[in-house]
Amino acid sequence: MTSAPSPRPAPATAPAASADPLDALVLHATDDGVTHLTLNRPDALNALTWDMRERLIARLADASADPDVRAVVLTATGKGFCAGADLRGAPAAGDRVAGDVARMIRNGAQRLVAAVLDCEKPVIAAVNGTAAGIGAHLAFACDLVLAAESARFIEVFVRRGLVPDGGGAYLLPRLVGPQRAKELMFFGDAVPAADAARLGLVNRVVPDGELAKTARAWAERLAAGPTRALALTKALVNASFDGDRGTSFAAEATAQEINMTTADAQEGVAAFVERRRPTYRGR
Repeated sequence: MTSAPSPRPAPATAPAASADPLDALVLHATDDGVTHLTLNRPDALNALTWDMRERLIARLADASADPDVRAVVLTATGKGFCAGADLRGAPAAGDRVAGDVARMIRNGAQRLVAAVLDCEKPVIAAVNGTAAGIGAHLAFACDLVLAAESARFIEVFVRRGLVPDGGGAYLLPRLVGPQRAKELMFFGDAVPAADAARLGLVNRVVPDGELAKTARAWAERLAAGPTRALALTKALVNASFDGDRGTSFAAEATAQEINMTTADAQEGVAAFVERRRPTYRGR
């Protein structure tokens, strides 16, 4: 078990000093099957640099591949969850040519959002403050979103004369419908946590002081569940808007076929027959 500091959901025990400065910007800890990823650049409201983004992508891939990781909590320090992208941290580039911007978006913000969507473990966003631009989309890509009462969400792109990127036009209509999504993106108004819950952007709003406890409780429940069944369920739901009924039904049947080969599925059925509580091991 390793641990790292964070003011809210992450474990409190400090880790050994690291020679990699990125370890101080993206805190990482795994505790009782739950990986905690904490953005730790509070002086910049946790705006993502290029290398922070790459570290998050790598950590999410590690969580997918590690059978001992069964849930992920993504949060941040300070007053901001993530103020968006800080392009000043990107590698130096020469003169821009046609296609450079599209390539940057594909290889950058879209890869980050895809890493959350494709993570094979359930990912909880514990939004402790402002989530703007790609920071908002990072939260919306998570499977479950908890928001502190002080949190707010901003589709900031229109304020800069930009098109929403990082999967915004894909994520928001699926969460709130096309007209609400257009309202959020056309005006770029800040959406307080309570309004975000009413719109369906977040699962639950909690007092700031209870965010850590609630995120941990949810993550522990997920970590005690049938991990492969949750992964397959996540994939089915994420793909459900992209195909017709026949495609969805076929995918569902295939997923159940695969799932029935897992030890957890066999344990769940046996526990039902024996009238006892199942014990899932994520296998």
